[in-house]
Amino acid sequence: MNGYVIFRAVCLALLWLALCWLMLSTRGFNAWTLFVVIVSGVLVFVPVYKKYFRDRNGKN
Repeated sequence: MNGYVIFRAVCLALLWLALCWLMLSTRGFNAWTLFVVIVSGVLVFVPVYKKYFRDRNGKN
């Protein structure tokens, strides 16, 4: 893994955090917004993890 991949992952994480903060600050904190934050995190970070942070043979 090179520095460019790490830079892209950090930029993606910062963008996701900013959007989650924006949603939580405008809609407030309740069960639905917590659910949306968790689901969006799974949808964003699981494919990134599978593509860049697993070994080539599919094992950790």
